[in-house]
Amino acid sequence: MQPRIINLSKKKLVGKSLRMTLEKDRTAVLWRSFMPEIKLIKNTVGSALFSIQIYDDFLDFKEFNSQTEFTKAAMIEVSAVENIPKNMETRILAGGLYAVFIHKGMAVSFPKTAQYIFEQWLPNSDYELDKRAHFELLGAAYNPVDENSEEEVWIPIKLQKPTPAKTQKFE
Repeated sequence: MQPRIINLSKKKLVGKSLRMTLEKDRTAVLWRSFMPEIKLIKNTVGSALFSIQIYDDFLDFKEFNSQTEFTKAAMIEVSAVENIPKNMETRILAGGLYAVFIHKGMAVSFPKTAQYIFEQWLPNSDYELDKRAHFELLGAAYNPVDENSEEEVWIPIKLQKPTPAKTQKFE
């Protein structure tokens, strides 16, 4: 599973967010709250939905575990952030370089895709994680309970800093 490398331009988004952990996953609560009110959002761009994970700046992913807190947001892109429904928020998704993977299958099989990305592809690539939001783009082919479901997994990356070569001294 090789990703596409995309330089994404910044996006304006509207939706809802919640703090959670993998252990105390509140994703279903978030989406059940967001979806009935999506029709209230003005100036939408397309119909794809963004499932965004925003990690704290101080987080070292080597220490990430099932109890690590993060913010998850359910959002849709908009062309303007005017007349936002009262119980919603706006976010700017920073542009930049992303590795885009396709996850095929039900949502319960997503940990296998994440394991491949973070344990196989990333350590063997020329890239490292960048401290920007991670997200899944949920389009028409997405259905969390369908084994033929597809979603795009966007991982923020940057080129690795070259490690200085060790200089050997010969006498």
